[in-house]
Amino acid sequence: MSIRAWLSPSRHLLALFIAVTLVPAVGLVWLGWRLLEQDRALEVQRATERRELAADRIVNTLQQEITSIRQTLADPSQLSEPSAGDSVVVVFRSGEVEILPSDKLVYQPTVPADPQPPVEPYLPGEGYEFQEQDYARAIEVFGKLTESSDPAICAGAYLRIARNHRKAGNVELALESYSNLEKFSNIRFHGVPADLVARRAHCTLLAEKGDAKALRREAKALNDELFGGRWKLTQAVFQLHADQAHEWVGLVEPCGEARVALSAAVEWLWKQWQNSQAGSSPLPNAMTYTENATAFTILSESSGDSLVALVAGPALVEKRWISSVTPFLEPQALEVYLRDNSGNAVQGTAPAELARLSLRLPADTGLPWTVVVGNKNGSSETARFASRRRLLLSGMALVGVLFVASSYFIGRAFSRELSLARLKSDFVSAVSHEFRTPLATLHQLTENLAEGRVTGEERRLAYYEAQVRATGRLTRLVERLLDFGRMEAGAFRYRPEPVQLDEIVRSVVDEFEHLVSTTGHRIDLSVDPDLEPVRVDKEAMAQAIWNLLDNAIKYSPDDSTVWIEAARKDRFAAIRVRDEGTGIADEEQKEIFRKFVRGSAARESAVKGTGIGLAMVDYIIRAHKGRVQVDSRPGQGSTFTILLRMEEA
Repeated sequence: MSIRAWLSPSRHLLALFIAVTLVPAVGLVWLGWRLLEQDRALEVQRATERRELAADRIVNTLQQEITSIRQTLADPSQLSEPSAGDSVVVVFRSGEVEILPSDKLVYQPTVPADPQPPVEPYLPGEGYEFQEQDYARAIEVFGKLTESSDPAICAGAYLRIARNHRKAGNVELALESYSNLEKFSNIRFHGVPADLVARRAHCTLLAEKGDAKALRREAKALNDELFGGRWKLTQAVFQLHADQAHEWVGLVEPCGEARVALSAAVEWLWKQWQNSQAGSSPLPNAMTYTENATAFTILSESSGDSLVALVAGPALVEKRWISSVTPFLEPQALEVYLRDNSGNAVQGTAPAELARLSLRLPADTGLPWTVVVGNKNGSSETARFASRRRLLLSGMALVGVLFVASSYFIGRAFSRELSLARLKSDFVSAVSHEFRTPLATLHQLTENLAEGRVTGEERRLAYYEAQVRATGRLTRLVERLLDFGRMEAGAFRYRPEPVQLDEIVRSVVDEFEHLVSTTGHRIDLSVDPDLEPVRVDKEAMAQAIWNLLDNAIKYSPDDSTVWIEAARKDRFAAIRVRDEGTGIADEEQKEIFRKFVRGSAARESAVKGTGIGLAMVDYIIRAHKGRVQVDSRPGQGSTFTILLRMEEA
């Protein structure tokens, strides 16, 4: 097969076009992708270098801050209260604990061992109370002790008076005695402040009394002061009273968990220091402790039998240390996270993915934490180069769009040209066939006449009539082609004038009846007598009607009827031509008005035609500002309707 023959079908040319355009497109996409990958790798490398440098600077700054704080702890005269509410400074000495500020802990590792009141003054009254159950005499004896100059004896007397009133069933008097006991806040009974004993007993009596409103009020006040750090309590005493308050009213202290965690951290530090004092391993100067998911950083300085330490919660870590390294974070869009030795977050919540983070371990830095430095928004370390990448992607996308668009339009134009070339080829073939038949007839008739084969006047007349019909057919064909060429070029001159449509229709039908007399076709004409004149070119309109009738006859079976009707439809004059032919598929009904286009039914049935008849009809009717409609179903015939505006008559 020759190259020219291979290139002739449209599918081969389209395949070649796609192959030629697809290879550069794939190459362009591949090169762009490689460029993006290289750019991404460069961004990651640069981001990693910046992050590593920032991590080194952050560690250096934190080391300086830690050194400064330890120097402050080493000089007790420089001690001050921490600026954050979740942190305290503690001073441990043998059997003594000092807290700054003093109200930050809800309980302490140890409390002062205050001297207990003497028991001898209470023995007579307790004899009446326990041996004789004479509560009135016991109250009388204890009442005299409330006038003692010793506050401890007075506090003990009020405690016993309230107890006897309670046993005697005098709840109101017992409550009054407990209220008097609350005034002795500096007195302790077995490590429990006297006023706390009174407050708890007060709530117990209200619960027994069934006064829920007063109980809730008193229990809430007790709970607030417990978690407010009013009393120096051990953990056991605090927990006992806090659980009791919660049982009474179901209170949940908003800041209670943070204060409990801070107290637990101080108690843990106390035990660690006690162990180190007992001869175990020395206490580290920097460490972390986690309680209830709250991590505390502990910095300490020990000297002989004393220890000074800062127990810093997340808020102080954020305020004191993280703020000091902010200048290294913001310009690079970085974040720093601190973790303890167990991986718990001391400050911030580091992402689970560690592949793109910079780590500094305590063993290498001497800090109490693992320092984690990462980019903000997870894996967005390439944010600095995002605009360049977006510009590159936009450029590639624009090139791709232009490439696709140009390929589409070129392919579309190419396909249209191929289709038009094929239609023209079909047209030339059809016209040649249309010319061949009458020319062959003329040649045969003329040859017979010239050679004297036709004898008799009657036969010669028949030959002459056949020549007239053949030449008429050729003339009409040539005229149609010339008219179509002028219409397509816009050079056809229309001469509109007011005419009666029925006259044009009747003249076309009369002419057609002579032509179809041999095929057995019948033409059924129906004209509305009240149809108003319209302003049209008489010859052009006759040509349009002729073409519709010619198509109806050609595509209808022999001995069938073709109906033509001229009637009024709203404000339009309508000319309908209906046949019982092969019909037209829905998808072809718009295409058949294009030049050189013939329906699939016409090709399959081998009906002769040039493919310009309906195109001429469309040109003529649109030139008269009308329109042509088609209603057809395959195998059920077709109806073509010409609509012309009446007001243009």
